[in-house]
Amino acid sequence: MTTSGAVRTAVPRRGRPSRRLLGAALMVLIGAWLPWIYTGVGSVIGVRGAGLWTMYAAGLGIAGATIRRRPRWAAVHAAVLALVAVGLAGWQIVHLVSLVGFAGWMPGPGLVLTLGGGVLAANVAWSLWVQASQAGPATD
Repeated sequence: MTTSGAVRTAVPRRGRPSRRLLGAALMVLIGAWLPWIYTGVGSVIGVRGAGLWTMYAAGLGIAGATIRRRPRWAAVHAAVLALVAVGLAGWQIVHLVSLVGFAGWMPGPGLVLTLGGGVLAANVAWSLWVQASQAGPATD
């Protein structure tokens, strides 16, 4: 049995947080341009309503993905993206259910992508915040 002299370091399976934040921001950005709601009359594109705000937040998320040396700042960017994406997509669903119930409409791919991107951004924000806390105040 032979052993090598080099010790392998553990590589996280989920990838770097900056790449995951970029993926979440792109999900929200693409979701803003896709239909959010399908009705019997037609579809409603996200940028005609709350999707415009999620598109702006996606720009903030892309900016946060480029921050390498300050993980807390990147975590704040990711948290704002998550708050806007999940909050507005959730509000859209609650608002529709309160108006017409569950009949007559169906969520579109844009709403699903925006909600999924917001959840992913929340996960990234948490992991970046924990990473910054473990690294100490020097990386603030």
